[in-house]
Amino acid sequence: MKKSKFPLIYVAVVTAILYIPIIVAVIFSFNDSRLYTTWGGFSLRWYETLFKDEDIFEALLNSLLVGFTSCILSAVIATAAALGFRKKQPFSGIFKSTSMIPIMVPEIILGMAFLVFFHFLNLPFGFITLVIAHMTFCIPYIYLQVSTRVASLDIAPTEAARMLGAGPLRAFFTITLPDLLPSILSGMFIAFAMSFDDVIISMFVVGPKFNTLPIKIYTQVKTGITPEINALCTLMLLVTVICLGASKLLKGRKVK
Repeated sequence: MKKSKFPLIYVAVVTAILYIPIIVAVIFSFNDSRLYTTWGGFSLRWYETLFKDEDIFEALLNSLLVGFTSCILSAVIATAAALGFRKKQPFSGIFKSTSMIPIMVPEIILGMAFLVFFHFLNLPFGFITLVIAHMTFCIPYIYLQVSTRVASLDIAPTEAARMLGAGPLRAFFTITLPDLLPSILSGMFIAFAMSFDDVIISMFVVGPKFNTLPIKIYTQVKTGITPEINALCTLMLLVTVICLGASKLLKGRKVK
């Protein structure tokens, strides 16, 4: 029986709809002309202009700082939770279910909730509020990766180390952590990509004197898209692809 080509055509059409706009934006970031209707030749002038923009670099450093801080703190909490709920304990099922809520709830609702919560606490909006907000959706991504690895983790080496006199911390850092590290890093790369690209939640909790790169792009786009924005988006896309690729490689290592 001859197989239908409809699934292949359907996938090709959907893929084209999703990725052609991205490809066009990347191509025009190398356009020498400011106009989108004409191709002025290959040029790196917009990347040169981008690298000379101090405001962009300040926003980039802020995004990197928020992303790294959120991911590191989230990794600690997610790893502790995955190990803590390794065995069936009271409320473990509830925790596992509720831990996924931040990545299932619409971002605009989550952002408004944080806005009200931080205002109620009278907490100054800025770096701290951004880190706390980003941690809420970074933790589930890392927890998913680590908990899957923990479920298949062999506890015999850890128990043997404890019987030979190793303390809990030494057994953890010597035996357990190296086994979990690929999963932790895999989750951190995904979480960092999500944090680095976040706009909606960040808009609700960012301070007047602290700006992130996605918000900087959003505010500039409202006044008109320039080839410089295309160059910046291309670099952000590259960072996201690298993070997701690294996560995939690390996830593959843990399966071996």
